[in-house]
Amino acid sequence: MGVWADKLKTERLPYAAAVIVAAGSGARFGGDKLMADLAGEPVLLRTLRAFQRTEAVREIAVVVRPDMEDTVRALCARGGITKAGAFPAGGATRARSCLNGVRAVSGRVELIAIHDGARPLVTEDVILDGLWTAWRHTAAAPAVPVKDTVKVAKDGLVLSTPDRSSLFAVQTPQCFQADLIRAALMDAAANAPDVTDDCAAVERTGGRVALSRGSEENIKITTPLDLAVAEMIWKERHQ
Repeated sequence: MGVWADKLKTERLPYAAAVIVAAGSGARFGGDKLMADLAGEPVLLRTLRAFQRTEAVREIAVVVRPDMEDTVRALCARGGITKAGAFPAGGATRARSCLNGVRAVSGRVELIAIHDGARPLVTEDVILDGLWTAWRHTAAAPAVPVKDTVKVAKDGLVLSTPDRSSLFAVQTPQCFQADLIRAALMDAAANAPDVTDDCAAVERTGGRVALSRGSEENIKITTPLDLAVAEMIWKERHQ
């Protein structure tokens, strides 16, 4: 963990939980991407292991489709994911699913990290950087600078070219002080159901979000090509 190992020797994070969002249909993948094999284990189990290893994360809630609850519970038991104590059902929208997850963690929780179940390559450093940043600034999102030139377009015609130096690709886990994200998601679920980003739920209520350190390897598996890339990254890490 580098700098985080030294920091944790002298300063402890508040009580933290992770909400793993794993209730999607996997339509673009063409199947259940969370149960797809990644280096010998399901993608979701690889994701959960990252938070199981992170000592600062004390609880895990896994948001699942109701028809997958028994499967995911068995996966956690078989894989030694002892922190997973709640398996709330996903909702009709991202905001509702995340709200169900946030409500499922205990009242002791002061920090909450919300993470896509389909990002199995997240590292402990990325998780900890997000948690520390959220504790200092109330909300944080891991991000990496955008490399490509980005165009704003409508009906196939370019309207503008934003300054690339000010653009960042945001990842998960997005981390928050618990009361803040709970209130923001309640508002989003009721008034802005199309919100697809947890930080956006905070922003729309006037909250400010700090950027924490992301990783180019922290990819989200959406297509079979993404899974192939993740497999290559995993093998490179473990050679």
